[in-house]
Amino acid sequence: MKQINAILEGVGSVVQLLFRSLSYTGSLPRQGARFIEQCYMIGYTTLPIVAILSFFIGTVLALEAGYAMQDFGAKEFIGSLVGLSMARELGPMMTAVLLAGRVGSAITAELASMKVYQEIDALTTMNIPAAKILVLPRLAAVLVMMPVLIVIANIVGWFGGSVVARYVSYVGISPQAYFAALRHYTKFKDVMNGMEKAEVFGFVVVLVCCDIGLNTRGGPREIGAAVTRGVVVSLILILVLDYFVTKILL
Repeated sequence: MKQINAILEGVGSVVQLLFRSLSYTGSLPRQGARFIEQCYMIGYTTLPIVAILSFFIGTVLALEAGYAMQDFGAKEFIGSLVGLSMARELGPMMTAVLLAGRVGSAITAELASMKVYQEIDALTTMNIPAAKILVLPRLAAVLVMMPVLIVIANIVGWFGGSVVARYVSYVGISPQAYFAALRHYTKFKDVMNGMEKAEVFGFVVVLVCCDIGLNTRGGPREIGAAVTRGVVVSLILILVLDYFVTKILL
């Protein structure tokens, strides 16, 4: 019963933070510097690890597909498998997981530190809402940067699959055949569905991590606990939302 109450209280806290943040949407044009800073933190600093992971996901998909399809004479469909898998599922999913580990943990640590050391209370005393200057720019930035990260993740993953398809002996198909299958079976709608999923994942991760950070209580030891809680809750929500969002999009 206590766990259910804690979950319901957490959901209520997140929803309240969302509405408080959205109520200050009109102030966003005046927060250009904060918005750009958060775009840099969420997008640019996350891009290298997203590109590296996506490349190797694409190579592993091509390896597994080539091994499984060589007995059926269906190696020419490797491009379609890699293309659809990256666009619809693995691209948005792994980018969101990296966002939770890289950005979500940093957001939780920063806001939890500000809460523990009473910087949030100081802002409240000066009549400066935390939701306005600490949460809203991050929510706006993640909505802008997630599609960019997904496009790059897809392109790099597709390229990784083409490298394996060309140079691994038991796969052995030309880049032209690989990309022809990819273009034929991977539609623009598939890419857009992946972007929509990534937008939902990213928005939820940032919102939840902001809420956990702002509601941290206790001393410095609680900062580490808040970071762990923020990442774990974000990962669970990504997996749960993945099912429901996929069901809706299909």
